[in-house]
Amino acid sequence: MTRTLITGGLVITASDELHVDVLVEGSRIAALATPDSHGWTADRVIDATGKYVIPGGVDAHTHMEMPFGGTMSCDTFETGTRAAAWGGTTTIIDFAIQPRGGSLRQGVDAWHEKAEGNCAVDYAFHMIISDVNESTLGQMGALVEAGISSFKLFAAYPGVFYSDDGQILRAMQRAADIGGLIMMHAENGIAIDVLVEQALARGERDPRHHGEVRHALLEAEATHRVIRLSQVAGAPVYVVHVSAEEAVAELVQARDKGLPVFGETCPQYLFLSDDNLAEPDFEGAKYVCSTPLRPREHQAALWRGLRTNDLQVVSTDHCPFCFKGQKDLGRGDFSKIPNGLPGVEHRMDLLHQAVVDGHITRRRWIEIACAAPARMFGLYPRKGTIAPGADADVVVYDPHAEQVLSAGTHHMNVDYSAYEGKRITGRVETVLSRGVPVLEDAAYVGHRGHGVYVPRGLSQYS
Repeated sequence: MTRTLITGGLVITASDELHVDVLVEGSRIAALATPDSHGWTADRVIDATGKYVIPGGVDAHTHMEMPFGGTMSCDTFETGTRAAAWGGTTTIIDFAIQPRGGSLRQGVDAWHEKAEGNCAVDYAFHMIISDVNESTLGQMGALVEAGISSFKLFAAYPGVFYSDDGQILRAMQRAADIGGLIMMHAENGIAIDVLVEQALARGERDPRHHGEVRHALLEAEATHRVIRLSQVAGAPVYVVHVSAEEAVAELVQARDKGLPVFGETCPQYLFLSDDNLAEPDFEGAKYVCSTPLRPREHQAALWRGLRTNDLQVVSTDHCPFCFKGQKDLGRGDFSKIPNGLPGVEHRMDLLHQAVVDGHITRRRWIEIACAAPARMFGLYPRKGTIAPGADADVVVYDPHAEQVLSAGTHHMNVDYSAYEGKRITGRVETVLSRGVPVLEDAAYVGHRGHGVYVPRGLSQYS
């Protein structure tokens, strides 16, 4: 059994900042102790002097190899998890999709086939239910037993993923019975489709109109509605990719009443805005995602929600489409631009920049990027923390290094960066995944097939 000693660093978890050494034995963290209190020997010693020692990130919202709009997201499980490792993320939770008219198990099996033997870091799955009926409701319990304890429904995308209020209510009731967690894409898709049709009829076809038709009030309305449905069902609900100030207000109001309502936002909503959607010469297509980028003034509410714990998690919704050959399917019709942005590689760095900028504390950085997603989705304390018995998913992070984000240097399989030219402070230096080096001194040493499927328990967040 290989013993690794990480010495000299500042260990940061969601609850503590400690100048302690970390001993790894095999795939698990064995012990923490102050440098002068132990006489540990090790096969490998990592000097983290002047660096942070943090848990590997848990990105709870990715879409590798996802079919959408006649194309497919361009990161495979191999390329996407390699990029995640470069950015200090050691666990992703991707979304298996029920084929329309098929069973949930068919969707799970298809995603296992894509991922197994291909991942550089560990992975788990949520389940997208695209067809809520008596049969699929009955299948949810078996998935929970198989370690897939969260189910995503859409109030958007009529004809593709959309579920009506009755279907959402039934799924929430079933989730309440089996301990599952319903995740909601909260936008009023029926109303949005009307606004899309009207905008195109007026000749409004550029990417910026994508944000205009997906009105913030329609995100807020859907958020309010799914919260009320969850109340009726007696079930918790987790609202994905919250982008609008008005939607945050709905979450705040519900949580002030003590309801089990949770929210996630993403780096794109914290650092980008609808100004990007309005970039000329079709450049705005790079930033088309749903929910859409909002006016910059919405960002203050998102940061406040993260500080007050009215938003608990920052995930990426990583769903990249190349600018050439994929995003340009929507030239002349913004509604045909594939929805999604690349981001799995840069979440940890961007959130560290938020620490540098004073938006959040160091411990809150680790909470929203590592511990909270692990607890929310039944992975804690195996993932998301540095403690004896936890998986040795450990990142040595240089808080002083500077880097410039660019498509020319990133490792995601996409031909542009949503943050091209952005200067940030902080960089991943070394990454262990279950005790095995994946990055060493900012050089990739990992390999396809190291990452394994991790069955999840029920949500531990309250």
